[in-house]
Amino acid sequence: MKSNIVLLGPPGSGKGTQGERLGSELGYTRLSTGDMLREAVRNGTPLGIKAKGYMDSGGLVPNDLIIGLMKEKISEVSGGVILDGFPRTVEQADALAKEVDVDLAINLDVEDAELVQRLTNRRSCPKCNAVYHLISNPPADEGVCDKCGSRLYQRDDDKAATVQNRLRVYRENTFPLIAYYEKKGKLATIMGEGTIDEIFAKVKEAVQ
Repeated sequence: MKSNIVLLGPPGSGKGTQGERLGSELGYTRLSTGDMLREAVRNGTPLGIKAKGYMDSGGLVPNDLIIGLMKEKISEVSGGVILDGFPRTVEQADALAKEVDVDLAINLDVEDAELVQRLTNRRSCPKCNAVYHLISNPPADEGVCDKCGSRLYQRDDDKAATVQNRLRVYRENTFPLIAYYEKKGKLATIMGEGTIDEIFAKVKEAVQ
């Protein structure tokens, strides 16, 4: 089984969902830069204060902030790692290669129209980071997290105008990573449409 896996794909492609399944079913440790950055923003840490403006506008947080954060987290983990949201640029991928050997990059491919629908209907829990969808995965009680009872909210970067910018930023900055890992013979592209179970079956096959 592959040890160090990078999850690629545009915002809303299902990286978080599939990463969590790999963690719960196959024992990987999932490191999500998005979750870590949002926690830093909530806690008002120096990193969070610096990152907040970039995140609210849908832009990329600068490389030096992200690379420093990920180096620290990766060094604390033993066993297989799922990297969700990192690297996002070729420069970050080169920096990552100096720290760990990436065995596989899984690219979840989803059409833009589907991504916009997913993201603008997404609601998040500010306390436990659980994610819901108003159409396909609503909470049992409207506006309330099933797991911890907190009020759900729409992240600023899930609003329509910011979603369009996030997709543009992804195409410009992160899309080249697909070619980067393909050249290394480490890329597996999976269509990220269908049920979560259907997609996970393909992901699990690629990992093993």
